[in-house]
Amino acid sequence: MALIQWNTSLSVNIAEIDTQHQRLISMINELNDAMLQGRGKDVLGKIIAGLVSYTATHFATEEKYFDRHGYPASNAHKQEHRDFTAKVSEFKQGFDEGRLGLSVSVMNFLGDWLRNHIKGSDMDYSPFLTGKGVR
Repeated sequence: MALIQWNTSLSVNIAEIDTQHQRLISMINELNDAMLQGRGKDVLGKIIAGLVSYTATHFATEEKYFDRHGYPASNAHKQEHRDFTAKVSEFKQGFDEGRLGLSVSVMNFLGDWLRNHIKGSDMDYSPFLTGKGVR
């Protein structure tokens, strides 16, 4: 069962970013399914590493557009990215070291953060960037 379902309410009307958001949602759903199926630590670790890596790629894409077009709320948005990256890196390290297990609360954190970030901060930049011709 999917933790997050993509729908048009999550679209920022920028194809590259929407595609990346869909991939992030897919990865979180894959991680959630693997956790619920009791898959091994190696499988979960690979999915988590992929999620961490892809999140960095996605944040770099958004920030490239911010810098290119002078998005006025760029600093605050980039701080949200840094905070999330630090939290997920901390989680990954704990998981890798066997100090932290994958749990429903961790999955809910990931799902809620992504949903709330897209519907909040990302929707804030959407009209600015689309107004600059980014599609």
